[in-house]
Amino acid sequence: MGRNMFGPIRGAWPNEEWKGWWGPNPPYHSPVFVLTHHERKPIEMEGGTVFHFVTDGIESALKQAKKAANGKDVRLNGGVSTVRQYLSNGLVDRMHLPISPKLLGGGENLFAGLDLVKLGYSIKEATHGENATHLIIERSGKKA
Repeated sequence: MGRNMFGPIRGAWPNEEWKGWWGPNPPYHSPVFVLTHHERKPIEMEGGTVFHFVTDGIESALKQAKKAANGKDVRLNGGVSTVRQYLSNGLVDRMHLPISPKLLGGGENLFAGLDLVKLGYSIKEATHGENATHLIIERSGKKA
């Protein structure tokens, strides 16, 4: 998870009071690894969620998440910056991308500057619904 998804605080942690947007029982119910540049002790929450703060990069966060998952799937949450980092390094095996036909205005472009085909990604499935098109994007090989 990216730091911005965890909360609105930027820079060094001013204190240990902020524990995320979700209240005492976050929806994750598993270990969560938060990418940040600022150290912080893990936070144990209700329902089995434990937020771990990772300061040594995306590869370290992924390695820790895979170890904690013990063979189960690892899910990536976060904003555009976080997802782009993992995509550009070929670290996303499968992505579910719902696209809704709404104009929202400004924002960050998820795929700007990324050559997904060159990185080994392709659309494996597209399901068209009334309110959204759901794409399954998978990495099929090594990045170029």
